[in-house]
Amino acid sequence: MAIGATREQAWAALIAVVRGFGRAVPGAIARPWGLVPARAHGDWRSTPQPGDCVPGFTVARAQAPLSLELRGRHRFSRYALVFELDEMGDKGCRLRALTYAEFPGLAGHAYRALVIGSGGHRLAVRRLLRDVAVRA
Repeated sequence: MAIGATREQAWAALIAVVRGFGRAVPGAIARPWGLVPARAHGDWRSTPQPGDCVPGFTVARAQAPLSLELRGRHRFSRYALVFELDEMGDKGCRLRALTYAEFPGLAGHAYRALVIGSGGHRLAVRRLLRDVAVRA
């Protein structure tokens, strides 16, 4: 998604949006769903460090303002979400989200069909990118 802001501004917006996952996923949902991690940890006001987390995601790698790799798991899936920011000259920057997931077992396959097959995952990622763009 093209963002009419600098990479640094988009990075700050991305971190703020990801930090918001902690408020969006209450413990009453995180624990029964089996999200790992279940709670937020770390300083999300600047560049998160490997090991910092929000419900469902742990920072695996952060290279401000270029890329952020989050990993997590729950009862039905193990996944990674990688954000990459590229310069576009005077036009600002581009934010890309790459997702990788495994869906083990019968329950995992059913979950994949529900979330990926329905297009729900695509809509959720697009909304996340749009939220970052608006905030930047």
